[in-house]
Amino acid sequence: MKKILVTGGAGFIGSNFIRAMLNGHDDVSIVNYDLLTYAGRLDNLDDVANNPRYTFVRGDICDAAALKNVFGEHGFDAVAHFAAESHVDNSISGPARFVTTNVLGTQTLMQAAKEAWEGPRGDFGGRRFVHISTDEVYGSLGTEGRFTESAPLAPNSPYSATKAGSDLLARAYFETYGFPVIITRCSNNYGPYQFTEKLIPLMITNAINNRPLPVYGDGMNVRDWIHVDDHCRAVEAVLERGRAGEVYNIGGNNEMRNIDIVKLILSRLGKPENLISFVTDRLGHDRRYAIDASKIRQELGWVPAVEFEAGIRETIKWYIYRSGNLPPDSL
Repeated sequence: MKKILVTGGAGFIGSNFIRAMLNGHDDVSIVNYDLLTYAGRLDNLDDVANNPRYTFVRGDICDAAALKNVFGEHGFDAVAHFAAESHVDNSISGPARFVTTNVLGTQTLMQAAKEAWEGPRGDFGGRRFVHISTDEVYGSLGTEGRFTESAPLAPNSPYSATKAGSDLLARAYFETYGFPVIITRCSNNYGPYQFTEKLIPLMITNAINNRPLPVYGDGMNVRDWIHVDDHCRAVEAVLERGRAGEVYNIGGNNEMRNIDIVKLILSRLGKPENLISFVTDRLGHDRRYAIDASKIRQELGWVPAVEFEAGIRETIKWYIYRSGNLPPDSL
């Protein structure tokens, strides 16, 4: 039985990853280590809560003693580190919490894994630690080109700066100790179970309830969207076949302007565009992200499988169902 520690498993991507791993692998057991902050919900995993291969432990990645106990009790083969403060707006109003969780928390977690795994000759017994990061560490692109793994880190928000800091700590742990860490940097995710502060679920839920849809600036900011299921499959591939010390970009090859996403959601729901409310732009708002995911495709054979049209349709249906309404025929 392969034992995996998933940090932040009650959140959006972490909960989808746990579900995918438990449903797809009979030889995998998972410990979900989560502090249950505002965006972490145990009911995201109601359907696997009684699975004998699933265990929940409430804990903080900044708590070295608690992590030592968890590693000592379970003898993990791998770590998938999703836990992070991730909402850019919150990082602008309160950056200190992001530094604590994303930088110090990641270092504390890696140190706990290092101490639990390191053999007398400095080897780590084939174990893996996947550090889930973001394309936002690269900063903002112009109208051309895509981010490769060798692009310089140029974060523009406190959130992305703390993720870049944790990426550099992960690199240092590999270079200094040979610690078997692998970094993934993914583009914008969408899909079920995403907390409603993020663009797509916020627009869907506001539209369902006929509330204004706040759009930053002119709405022309471009993001590369990927369905959470495709991201989870990519993390699984990295856990199984990725090379220690490497960075893998994960992208959906699906660039869209924010305003076009908003109008698509309104169209699918049969709602008028006069619900759109343009608001003052976010401080330091990056104009465009785009991912070059050729490395993970070539080395690990991963490709995105969910077409955006199908993925956004099912996502809208999920939020309608979650809200207690029936999907309209237009979906």
